Amino acid sequence: MRTHRLSARPGPVTEPGPTGLTKLGLAEGRDGQLYAPASYTPEQPAPLILTFHGAGGNAQRTISYLIPVADAAGVIVLAPDSRGRTWDIMLGDYGPDVAFIDRALEQTFARYAIQPERLVISGFSDGASYALSLGLMNGDLFPQIIAYSPGFMAPATTVGQPRIFVSHGTEDAVLPIDRCSRRLVPRLKDAGYDVTYHEFNGPHTVPPEIIAEAITWLLQPATDY
Repeated sequence: MRTHRLSARPGPVTEPGPTGLTKLGLAEGRDGQLYAPASYTPEQPAPLILTFHGAGGNAQRTISYLIPVADAAGVIVLAPDSRGRTWDIMLGDYGPDVAFIDRALEQTFARYAIQPERLVISGFSDGASYALSLGLMNGDLFPQIIAYSPGFMAPATTVGQPRIFVSHGTEDAVLPIDRCSRRLVPRLKDAGYDVTYHEFNGPHTVPPEIIAEAITWLLQPATDY
């Protein structure tokens, strides 16, 4: 199995990072985007959300939902594109996406001051499955995982003890809740993880109020957990 570990870590800012929406500029075609709110200043490290789109999706659509949240909460959002139609583990093995995500994180950490305790890996649908899997394998980097409507998790190993937020619609016809989150969440809790789980009446989607709840969960004082 190819590498599933991420080596990038927050550190001193070595080059200025622009505010607003920018392309990553790391690949032709499928690349990714980053959004830094206008309130960001390198003197005040910010939380960072690394977020993954669903199958057949892209960073542009994913990040558009999070810009209002980023502005309101002062959060930086990093949204890479998968190398293929979805994330590498769904296509066979970890490797190309892990390497690209590591490059994107390295670039972000060089340009922006980030709060290590407010680093979260997140995603929706296939992206949620990937966030759970990659986050559990890199819990020493990500203290928080947010998974919106995940289908499965496939960590090759586990590192650290990240907090986890999971949401899922009870009317989800794409990834039915009974064979997805209602199986995943008990497994995570049995393994000793601190899991916040929210079921909502709705289909395969992420309602704005669920995003708001997840951000409140992310930003709660460290003494609360």
